[in-house]
Amino acid sequence: MEKIKRYISMFAVAFAGAVFAVFLLAKFNTGNQQMIVRETTPIHLTNQVVNDHPQGQLPDLTQAAEKSVRAVVHIEVKMHEQMGENEDSQLYNFFFGPGRPGGNHPRGFKEEPHFAMGSGSGVIISPDGYIVTNNHVVDDAVDVQVILDDNRKFSAKVIGRDPNTDIALVKIDSKNLPTLEWGNSDALKLGEWVLAVGNPFNLTSTVTAGIVSAKSRSIGIMSGQMPMESFIQTDAAVNPGNSGGALVDSRGELVGINTAIASETGSYTGYSFAIPATIARKVVEDIKKYGEVQRALLGVMVQTVNDSIAKAKKLDKTEGAYVRSTSEDGAARKAGLKEGDIIVSINGNNVNSSSQLQEQVGKYSPGNEVTVGYIRNGETKEVRVTLRNTKGDTSIVKESASMLGAEFGPVSEKDKERLQIEGGVQVISLAQGRLKDAGVKTGFIITDVNKISVSTKEDIERALMKSNNKKPILIEGLNPNGEYSYYVIKPIG
Repeated sequence: MEKIKRYISMFAVAFAGAVFAVFLLAKFNTGNQQMIVRETTPIHLTNQVVNDHPQGQLPDLTQAAEKSVRAVVHIEVKMHEQMGENEDSQLYNFFFGPGRPGGNHPRGFKEEPHFAMGSGSGVIISPDGYIVTNNHVVDDAVDVQVILDDNRKFSAKVIGRDPNTDIALVKIDSKNLPTLEWGNSDALKLGEWVLAVGNPFNLTSTVTAGIVSAKSRSIGIMSGQMPMESFIQTDAAVNPGNSGGALVDSRGELVGINTAIASETGSYTGYSFAIPATIARKVVEDIKKYGEVQRALLGVMVQTVNDSIAKAKKLDKTEGAYVRSTSEDGAARKAGLKEGDIIVSINGNNVNSSSQLQEQVGKYSPGNEVTVGYIRNGETKEVRVTLRNTKGDTSIVKESASMLGAEFGPVSEKDKERLQIEGGVQVISLAQGRLKDAGVKTGFIITDVNKISVSTKEDIERALMKSNNKKPILIEGLNPNGEYSYYVIKPIG
């Protein structure tokens, strides 16, 4: 018992000594304690971060915004209400609302035409009034009005449209207009600041800012026969009315045409998509020069390389466009490309997906020669390829049925019997174009183009291809009442 008491006493004395030592340290060594706190606090690091990244180094977008709003216009359009294929069009419904449901009327009732009103944006690209916008903004328009930033208003003419890229070119009669210069969309980097300029909800001259969040994005909204999608994705706010407006970089250069958003509500929810300037500029220049887009084709069916393809081909990276097939007598097959090759570059520009391949090839014209980088049997190779057009050669396509500005359909058997004709192609609807300019009306049945009988849209295409580009085009046919008419259309060349 005495032993236990002795241990307890020793422990009490030791504990008291420790408490006393702590008291003395706290009283006479407070400076060291403050030093320790200062060394472990994050204040020093925070100050260092602020000094390294001052607020002034954020991009100054004021000059780019001021320059852009002067060259971006408000476009108002009047068009026939669409009861056909546009009823389910994502682009049409987003910007103009769903089509009006039809109704049954008694015999002899003549329904007055119904018009839909829409609005969008456009970008002035030349001082004499050429304006680039989206095809879906002016598609089927019967009247186009352009309002400038200074509130002047002009009637506009649709020069040409390309549903494959959703680009259109319109023209107003004016001079000395403010313009935006084309930029290099290929040089855009992820995270780079951009501005979206347009007229959302009829709020004119609206500027929003964001960053490039992805490139070469395909979202499946184009409606052309050979759709080309390779969008610039940004988080700049875009809403109905922005369509056709400018996407500009921090220097105020035009790097894209704002086209669509990803949204379940119909309004902006985080992502917007713009057509790259490299594609838009090529389309516009072709329309101005030829009246028709000169689409260059590589002659391949491809898909983006996925994990299974990468493993099967023993690739180091899951990148590139896998060649599923090559078209007979196409540019790729003639140059030696084969099924199973992996295309990884065009003229030194990396190709990481099928949409990126479309974008790179889309910058060129038939007859242009490009260097294609590809992987075969684990080896990286290059080959020179001469691109071809939709006809399979390298000539310039000067006219096509699409440039006539009309939608065509078959003639019913009942009308053939009533009019005593064997073929023909009926004009279903008219937009701005050569047929409308010549005076052709909806319902007219085209029977001959340059004395060549036609029964399908493809027949019209073939007849136009055989035409001399420097001579007028003769269109012959019947009105719905059976009256014969002919129209002479001015050539492009």
